[in-house]
Amino acid sequence: MSASTAVDGTAPVDLTFTLEGRRAIVTGGASGIGAAIAAAFVARGARVAVLDLDGRAASRAASELGDGSVGVACDVSDPDAVERAVATAVEHLGGVDVLVNSAGVAILDDAESLSPRAWSTTLAVNLTGTFLVCQAVGRRMLAAGRGRIVNLCSQAGTIALDRHAAYSASKAGVLGLTRGLALEWGGRGVTVNALSPTVVLTDLGRAAWDNEAGRRHRDEIPVGRFAVPDEIAAAAVFLASDAAAMVNGTDLHVDGGYTIR
Repeated sequence: MSASTAVDGTAPVDLTFTLEGRRAIVTGGASGIGAAIAAAFVARGARVAVLDLDGRAASRAASELGDGSVGVACDVSDPDAVERAVATAVEHLGGVDVLVNSAGVAILDDAESLSPRAWSTTLAVNLTGTFLVCQAVGRRMLAAGRGRIVNLCSQAGTIALDRHAAYSASKAGVLGLTRGLALEWGGRGVTVNALSPTVVLTDLGRAAWDNEAGRRHRDEIPVGRFAVPDEIAAAAVFLASDAAAMVNGTDLHVDGGYTIR
Protein backbone atom coordinates (compact mmCIF):
# COMPACT_ATOMS: atom_id res chain seq x y z
CA MET A 1 0.00 0.00 0.00
CA SER A 2 1.46 3.36 -1.03
CA ALA A 3 -0.95 5.74 0.67
CA SER A 4 -2.98 5.92 3.85
CA THR A 5 -6.65 6.85 3.99
CA ALA A 6 -7.34 10.50 4.78
CA VAL A 7 -9.79 11.17 7.61
CA ASP A 8 -10.26 14.95 7.36
CA GLY A 9 -10.80 15.63 3.69
CA THR A 10 -7.15 16.15 2.81
CA ALA A 11 -5.37 14.12 0.16
CA PRO A 12 -4.14 10.68 1.20
CA VAL A 13 -0.59 10.58 2.55
CA ASP A 14 1.90 9.26 -0.01
CA LEU A 15 4.08 6.75 1.84
CA THR A 16 6.49 6.12 -1.05
CA PHE A 17 8.55 9.26 -0.22
CA THR A 18 8.77 9.97 -3.92
CA LEU A 19 10.21 13.24 -5.16
CA GLU A 20 9.17 12.58 -8.75
CA GLY A 21 8.94 15.80 -10.72
CA ARG A 22 10.29 17.95 -7.87
CA ARG A 23 12.88 20.63 -8.51
CA ALA A 24 15.45 20.97 -5.75
CA ILE A 25 18.28 23.33 -4.89
CA VAL A 26 21.03 21.93 -2.65
CA THR A 27 23.71 24.31 -1.38
CA GLY A 28 27.08 22.79 -0.55
CA GLY A 29 25.98 20.03 -2.89
CA ALA A 30 29.34 19.23 -4.47
CA SER A 31 30.68 17.23 -1.54
CA GLY A 32 29.93 15.57 1.78
CA ILE A 33 26.40 15.60 3.16
CA GLY A 34 25.14 17.91 0.44
CA ALA A 35 26.35 15.56 -2.30
CA ALA A 36 24.69 12.59 -0.59
CA ILE A 37 21.41 14.50 -0.36
CA ALA A 38 21.58 15.59 -4.00
CA ALA A 39 22.17 11.99 -5.09
CA ALA A 40 19.31 10.71 -2.93
CA PHE A 41 16.96 13.32 -4.37
CA VAL A 42 17.83 12.33 -7.93
CA ALA A 43 17.32 8.67 -7.04
CA ARG A 44 13.82 9.53 -5.81
CA GLY A 45 12.95 11.36 -9.03
CA ALA A 46 13.94 14.99 -8.43
CA ARG A 47 15.95 17.29 -10.66
CA VAL A 48 18.67 19.07 -8.72
CA ALA A 49 20.62 22.31 -8.91
CA VAL A 50 23.93 21.91 -7.07
CA LEU A 51 25.11 25.22 -5.60
CA ASP A 52 28.64 25.34 -4.26
CA LEU A 53 31.39 27.88 -3.63
CA ASP A 54 33.52 25.81 -6.03
CA GLY A 55 31.72 26.25 -9.33
CA ARG A 56 33.78 23.62 -11.14
CA ALA A 57 33.06 21.07 -8.44
CA ALA A 58 29.37 21.95 -8.66
CA SER A 59 29.39 21.36 -12.41
CA ARG A 60 31.20 18.04 -12.01
CA ALA A 61 28.74 16.91 -9.35
CA ALA A 62 25.78 17.86 -11.52
CA SER A 63 27.27 16.02 -14.49
CA GLU A 64 27.64 12.88 -12.39
CA LEU A 65 24.07 13.18 -11.12
CA GLY A 66 22.65 13.56 -14.63
CA ASP A 67 18.87 13.67 -15.06
CA GLY A 68 18.83 17.38 -15.88
CA SER A 69 20.94 18.48 -12.92
CA VAL A 70 22.90 21.73 -13.08
CA GLY A 71 25.87 23.07 -11.16
CA VAL A 72 26.04 26.73 -10.15
CA ALA A 73 28.79 28.64 -8.35
CA CYS A 74 27.54 30.44 -5.26
CA ASP A 75 29.04 32.22 -2.26
CA VAL A 76 26.11 31.94 0.15
CA SER A 77 27.45 34.78 2.29
CA ASP A 78 27.11 37.27 -0.61
CA PRO A 79 23.52 38.52 -1.15
CA ASP A 80 24.07 39.40 -4.82
CA ALA A 81 25.76 36.08 -5.55
CA VAL A 82 22.90 34.23 -3.90
CA GLU A 83 20.26 36.02 -5.94
CA ARG A 84 22.16 35.36 -9.19
CA ALA A 85 22.71 31.69 -8.38
CA VAL A 86 19.13 31.08 -7.32
CA ALA A 87 17.81 32.84 -10.43
CA THR A 88 20.07 30.68 -12.63
CA ALA A 89 19.02 27.49 -10.85
CA VAL A 90 15.31 28.30 -11.01
CA GLU A 91 15.55 29.21 -14.70
CA HIS A 92 17.25 25.90 -15.49
CA LEU A 93 14.87 23.81 -13.38
CA GLY A 94 11.74 25.72 -14.36
CA GLY A 95 10.90 26.49 -10.74
CA VAL A 96 11.82 25.27 -7.27
CA ASP A 97 9.96 22.98 -4.89
CA VAL A 98 12.66 21.97 -2.40
CA LEU A 99 15.62 23.75 -0.84
CA VAL A 100 18.33 22.13 1.26
CA ASN A 101 20.85 24.45 2.92
CA SER A 102 23.92 22.28 3.43
CA ALA A 103 26.70 24.81 2.77
CA GLY A 104 28.73 25.45 5.88
CA VAL A 105 32.11 25.78 7.54
CA ALA A 106 33.52 24.46 10.81
CA ILE A 107 36.41 26.52 12.18
CA LEU A 108 37.21 25.07 15.59
CA ASP A 109 39.35 26.62 18.31
CA ASP A 110 39.40 27.30 22.02
CA ALA A 111 37.02 30.17 22.74
CA GLU A 112 39.77 32.32 24.23
CA SER A 113 41.87 31.88 21.08
CA LEU A 114 39.15 32.13 18.44
CA SER A 115 39.93 34.96 16.03
CA PRO A 116 37.35 37.60 15.08
CA ARG A 117 37.78 36.55 11.47
CA ALA A 118 37.01 32.91 12.30
CA TRP A 119 33.92 34.02 14.23
CA SER A 120 32.63 36.32 11.48
CA THR A 121 33.31 33.79 8.70
CA THR A 122 31.45 31.06 10.58
CA LEU A 123 28.42 33.26 11.19
CA ALA A 124 28.49 34.68 7.66
CA VAL A 125 28.43 31.27 5.97
CA ASN A 126 26.44 29.11 8.37
CA LEU A 127 23.81 31.56 9.59
CA THR A 128 23.66 34.54 7.24
CA GLY A 129 24.17 32.27 4.23
CA THR A 130 21.29 30.05 5.29
CA PHE A 131 19.05 33.08 5.73
CA LEU A 132 19.98 34.62 2.37
CA VAL A 133 19.25 31.43 0.43
CA CYS A 134 16.04 30.81 2.40
CA GLN A 135 14.92 34.33 1.59
CA ALA A 136 15.74 34.17 -2.13
CA VAL A 137 14.18 30.74 -2.62
CA GLY A 138 11.38 31.34 -0.11
CA ARG A 139 10.08 34.34 -2.05
CA ARG A 140 9.66 32.13 -5.09
CA MET A 141 8.06 29.32 -3.10
CA LEU A 142 5.61 31.70 -1.45
CA ALA A 143 4.63 33.07 -4.85
CA ALA A 144 3.95 29.48 -5.98
CA GLY A 145 2.11 28.62 -2.76
CA ARG A 146 4.18 25.57 -1.86
CA GLY A 147 7.67 24.41 -0.93
CA ARG A 148 9.88 22.43 1.42
CA ILE A 149 12.97 23.91 3.08
CA VAL A 150 15.47 21.79 5.03
CA ASN A 151 18.27 23.56 6.90
CA LEU A 152 21.29 21.47 7.89
CA CYS A 153 21.97 22.18 11.53
CA SER A 154 23.98 20.08 14.00
CA GLN A 155 23.88 18.49 17.41
CA ALA A 156 26.16 21.42 18.28
CA GLY A 157 23.16 23.73 17.90
CA THR A 158 21.49 22.02 20.85
CA ILE A 159 24.30 20.95 23.18
CA ALA A 160 27.78 22.28 23.93
CA LEU A 161 30.86 20.80 22.28
CA ASP A 162 34.42 21.66 23.17
CA ARG A 163 36.11 24.20 20.85
CA HIS A 164 32.83 24.79 18.96
CA ALA A 165 31.89 28.26 20.25
CA ALA A 166 31.43 29.89 16.84
CA TYR A 167 30.03 26.78 15.19
CA SER A 168 27.54 26.15 18.00
CA ALA A 169 26.44 29.78 17.97
CA SER A 170 25.88 29.68 14.22
CA LYS A 171 23.88 26.46 14.35
CA ALA A 172 21.78 27.63 17.30
CA GLY A 173 21.01 30.65 15.15
CA VAL A 174 19.94 28.38 12.29
CA LEU A 175 17.51 26.67 14.65
CA GLY A 176 15.99 30.01 15.62
CA LEU A 177 15.79 31.06 11.98
CA THR A 178 14.15 27.77 11.03
CA ARG A 179 11.45 28.16 13.67
CA GLY A 180 10.79 31.76 12.75
CA LEU A 181 10.40 30.97 9.06
CA ALA A 182 8.24 27.95 9.85
CA LEU A 183 5.88 30.17 11.84
CA GLU A 184 5.69 32.84 9.14
CA TRP A 185 5.52 30.61 6.08
CA GLY A 186 3.81 27.40 7.22
CA GLY A 187 0.33 28.77 6.63
CA ARG A 188 1.34 29.88 3.15
CA GLY A 189 2.32 26.44 1.92
CA VAL A 190 6.04 26.44 2.74
CA THR A 191 7.33 24.22 5.53
CA VAL A 192 10.75 24.80 7.08
CA ASN A 193 12.61 22.23 9.17
CA ALA A 194 16.09 21.61 10.52
CA LEU A 195 18.14 18.43 10.34
CA SER A 196 20.78 17.91 13.04
CA PRO A 197 23.35 15.15 12.57
CA THR A 198 26.05 13.92 14.86
CA VAL A 199 29.53 13.51 13.35
CA VAL A 200 29.09 12.29 9.78
CA LEU A 201 31.77 10.19 8.12
CA THR A 202 32.40 12.37 5.10
CA ASP A 203 36.01 12.91 4.02
CA LEU A 204 36.16 16.01 6.24
CA GLY A 205 34.43 14.23 9.11
CA ARG A 206 36.90 11.36 9.02
CA ALA A 207 39.86 13.75 8.94
CA ALA A 208 38.56 15.80 11.86
CA TRP A 209 37.49 12.95 14.14
CA ASP A 210 39.93 10.12 13.39
CA ASN A 211 41.79 10.66 16.64
CA GLU A 212 41.54 9.96 20.35
CA ALA A 213 39.03 12.78 20.92
CA GLY A 214 36.91 11.35 18.14
CA ARG A 215 36.97 7.89 19.66
CA ARG A 216 35.89 9.29 23.02
CA HIS A 217 33.07 11.22 21.38
CA ARG A 218 31.94 8.15 19.44
CA ASP A 219 31.79 6.12 22.64
CA GLU A 220 29.41 8.70 24.15
CA ILE A 221 26.82 8.06 21.41
CA PRO A 222 24.28 5.47 22.62
CA VAL A 223 24.31 3.54 19.31
CA GLY A 224 28.12 3.43 19.49
CA ARG A 225 29.05 4.90 16.13
CA PHE A 226 29.04 7.98 13.90
CA ALA A 227 26.59 8.52 11.03
CA VAL A 228 27.19 7.95 7.33
CA PRO A 229 26.09 10.51 4.72
CA ASP A 230 23.26 8.41 3.31
CA GLU A 231 21.59 8.32 6.73
CA ILE A 232 21.36 12.11 6.68
CA ALA A 233 20.18 12.01 3.08
CA ALA A 234 17.39 9.59 4.00
CA ALA A 235 16.08 12.02 6.61
CA ALA A 236 16.26 14.86 4.08
CA VAL A 237 14.24 12.84 1.57
CA PHE A 238 11.50 12.38 4.17
CA LEU A 239 11.41 16.08 5.09
CA ALA A 240 11.29 17.03 1.39
CA SER A 241 8.47 14.62 0.59
CA ASP A 242 4.72 15.05 0.81
CA ALA A 243 4.70 12.57 3.69
CA ALA A 244 6.22 15.34 5.85
CA ALA A 245 3.57 17.93 5.03
CA MET A 246 2.57 18.17 8.71
CA VAL A 247 6.18 18.49 9.91
CA ASN A 248 7.03 22.17 10.29
CA GLY A 249 9.49 23.99 12.52
CA THR A 250 11.02 20.83 13.92
CA ASP A 251 14.65 19.83 14.45
CA LEU A 252 15.15 16.21 13.40
CA HIS A 253 18.16 14.74 15.18
CA VAL A 254 20.12 12.01 13.42
CA ASP A 255 22.63 11.59 16.21
CA GLY A 256 22.29 8.08 17.55
CA GLY A 257 20.82 9.50 20.75
CA TYR A 258 23.79 11.70 21.70
CA THR A 259 21.66 14.72 22.63
CA ILE A 260 19.42 12.72 24.99
CA ARG A 261 22.27 12.10 27.41
